[in-house]
Amino acid sequence: MKFGVQQIMLGTVTKTESQALDTLKKIKSFGYDGIELNGFMIRPSSMMVRLLTKAAGMPTGNGGKYNWKFLVKEAGLDVISLHEDLGTIERDIDSVIEEAKKFHTNKIVITGMYRFDYSDEKEVATLCERLNSAGEKLQKEHLSLLYHNHNVEFQKLKGKTLSPENDFLDLTSYGMIVKETDANFVNFEMDSYWIADAGIDPLWVMKHLGERLKLYHVNDRGNRKNGIAMTPIIGQDSLELGTGNMNLNALVRQAMDVNVDGIILESHRNFIDKDPIESIRVSGNYLNQWK
Repeated sequence: MKFGVQQIMLGTVTKTESQALDTLKKIKSFGYDGIELNGFMIRPSSMMVRLLTKAAGMPTGNGGKYNWKFLVKEAGLDVISLHEDLGTIERDIDSVIEEAKKFHTNKIVITGMYRFDYSDEKEVATLCERLNSAGEKLQKEHLSLLYHNHNVEFQKLKGKTLSPENDFLDLTSYGMIVKETDANFVNFEMDSYWIADAGIDPLWVMKHLGERLKLYHVNDRGNRKNGIAMTPIIGQDSLELGTGNMNLNALVRQAMDVNVDGIILESHRNFIDKDPIESIRVSGNYLNQWK
């Protein structure tokens, strides 16, 4: 099992190719084994993609023209997986396969759908068919397709209501994706932050996935402020591992119990001292205890 960092954290510290190499070497020195790359960050991306990620607090940086194969190898890191969108896989699967093999990774991760109605059962059923089809094609090339969640997959499907005979996962598109995809072709990279953000227990979902959980996006969530609170309500955001309120020990232990291939850090912003490198170092101190 490898510990890694999601590339989305590095947009502000990869402004030049030399800075990118220095950043990756620091990640290695903190005890991490690898990195998870994003297709839209290792290739030139559209202005719309860059604006959307920046608006979410995660700028993509200038790495679209860098030689990431050289950078990762020079830093001594492995590529644990590669994030791609389903449309790219369907339009040009050969280039996705070639890129995965170039980076010596066997995992392709889809990070959800944009401009998509996750409350529409028919739409989600079609998505499941598309995932199965893409996963089957990748499997023939010895590549695994994983689905990465955010919080939108946990909104209720239209017309579904809770009863004593079902549980909340039965009412959601995520539960439908788990049920309607073939485990031979589609498995999961679970992000616990977004599940908690949706008001659901991530450990319960992790146990539901069982051995279909292949990668775990680890993160923490809470508020680092101390002292008197002006109201009984405080805001929550991403925090360094072990400094927030997530039940991390139980989550990491469960991930290890089902032999995940990797545990990957992804904090979404709110870095300590506004410094992603320091944030990665502090979170690495927590993860290193599990080695």
